[in-house]
Amino acid sequence: MELDPAAEGVAMDETPRLIASDKVEGTPAYAKDGTHLGTIDNFMVDKVSGQVAYAVLSFGGFLGLGESHHPVPWRALRYDVRLGGYVLDIDRDTLVGAPSHGPGEDAFADPAYGGRIDDHYGRPRRVAA
Repeated sequence: MELDPAAEGVAMDETPRLIASDKVEGTPAYAKDGTHLGTIDNFMVDKVSGQVAYAVLSFGGFLGLGESHHPVPWRALRYDVRLGGYVLDIDRDTLVGAPSHGPGEDAFADPAYGGRIDDHYGRPRRVAA
């Protein structure tokens, strides 16, 4: 764990419960059966709540050609220490049929895109405050 020299004792990259965003990007993603699906390209954070809403999974293609990006609800992932990656609580068919976009496309510029993702996977449960 690297500490920020400007802030006494503040972790910069990882703690037992926290991880820096740049360490999540590129992390492998797996199906429940351990099959490698792709990697986490990035994640989308809700500006108001500060909560991670989606992990964007790079999926398919070969050497970056034909690759698609599939936003999946953050709640559908869990980290598996043994695999060193995230396991999706979604089957491959659900993932393949989900809303997706190509590399470099700004699909979230369309205000309806997030709604289509939520409709596909099911709306997130509301947490009582």
